[in-house]
Amino acid sequence: MKFPSPHPRITELLVSLGVRPHYIIGLDSATAALRATAKYLHGKDLRSGGNLPWLSASLLDAASHLPDRWIETFSTFSGWADASSPRVLDEIRAETMSRWVVKQYPKRRYPAAMIGSSNGAAVHLCAALGIPYLPQTLLTCVRHSSDLDDPKQKLEWAKTKVQRLLTRNPDLSVYQMHDPNQDRLKVGRLAYFRLKRTHLGSRFKQFLKENLEPGGTLFLTECQYTWLSTHAGERHLFQVGGKGELPPEAYFQDSQQIADFLRRRGSKHRQWNPPAPDGRYPESEWGFEPALRKDVEQFAREYGLRVRRIVFDFPQDLSPLVADLYRWWYQQRGLPSASDRLFVESFTYLQPWWTLRLGLVPFWAVFNDQMSAQKLDNYLDTVKPYDEIYANLFSNGLESLGIASIDRWRSILNRARQYGQFIGVNEQQYPRDIASFIRHYTELKKLDERYPMPEPLKLYELDNFLAQAGVSELAGVERSHYPVRWIEHPVA
Repeated sequence: MKFPSPHPRITELLVSLGVRPHYIIGLDSATAALRATAKYLHGKDLRSGGNLPWLSASLLDAASHLPDRWIETFSTFSGWADASSPRVLDEIRAETMSRWVVKQYPKRRYPAAMIGSSNGAAVHLCAALGIPYLPQTLLTCVRHSSDLDDPKQKLEWAKTKVQRLLTRNPDLSVYQMHDPNQDRLKVGRLAYFRLKRTHLGSRFKQFLKENLEPGGTLFLTECQYTWLSTHAGERHLFQVGGKGELPPEAYFQDSQQIADFLRRRGSKHRQWNPPAPDGRYPESEWGFEPALRKDVEQFAREYGLRVRRIVFDFPQDLSPLVADLYRWWYQQRGLPSASDRLFVESFTYLQPWWTLRLGLVPFWAVFNDQMSAQKLDNYLDTVKPYDEIYANLFSNGLESLGIASIDRWRSILNRARQYGQFIGVNEQQYPRDIASFIRHYTELKKLDERYPMPEPLKLYELDNFLAQAGVSELAGVERSHYPVRWIEHPVA
């Protein structure tokens, strides 16, 4: 639950103690990735519950049996409770956010750090290497009611407010997002603003100077995923829809599929009314804003650091490589049985500490949609079969267009040679299984097997794996089946 916005000086004091700024959303992909990585580096797991620690799985399980309309109302309220008053758009400060980010990490020397796109697979790469992740993007949500099927209303309301925010924050771009499909339960009451850094800023630079080893490495995660969007003003982009089975074009075209969906949802509309797009730009949640790269490279040259770009086109493209890295790592550690236990994580349900404690191979699925499921199937088509497959499954509260059914996800579990199991999923309630938010954590801990926590993987060991996998700084996709390009930039 949110409380009234504190005075900016109080906010700064709280941030200095590690408290999240009140205008940053806690239940978000970037924040989840940050917290999961930071907890791991502190030697701790990421407990579920978020900003509602009084909730329990049993309470949410009971709520899951309420009528669908009540469950949807609960989902709407939970998003509204985590959001802020619109006045916080005048309080946002990029350096305050960055100060909170770096405050999450233990102060020690790291061989490398990761900066850039939000990505669940990158969390497991950071955990393996024992390095921090500095997100380019953070999310602010503010309370504002509007016709959720008329996105133009939300944009017109936001324009002047966003320009004031940007005037105070020259190191940020604002990617306003409005998804009337997958975020349907919330966008009628909320406005989403993803804040992307275009420069490192003083706090990130200070953290890197104090905590990177001399000659250390900066990994830039650059997801090239784009979306049809509209320039609403200088450094202000407006995006309708988001990553899922529906392509960007579908949100701008009349179709019977959308008309039927809106009819089922009780909308007075039969198509969405977005502003006309004027190009493809970095996708608001997952895409990399390339302006940051230049500043990172300049900083690296100044301090003699190595820059390695990890470039991929779709957010889930990094998952096969990281899964195979873990599989290879378990073999190197003399744990062949662990290399045959796959753990599929969904969206924000990230558990890097338990993944290694239980000896699981992580594969991150972006969302619960058909495309995410198909890309996981494609991976399983190319590798030695796993003996065991476990999966948690994010529930977004409604049957959105493009969602993968529980039978579709069960078919993936059935590909295990010996055993497949959902972790924390009520199959009868999905996708309204709101208790999965807690249960994905509490049930994971009940799995058998425990392994000693490893020492971090060395950078040269990562390079050995990449070489064996046919991935090099120059080869990229030409010599490798991984759709990931590793590009090294000289420091001189």
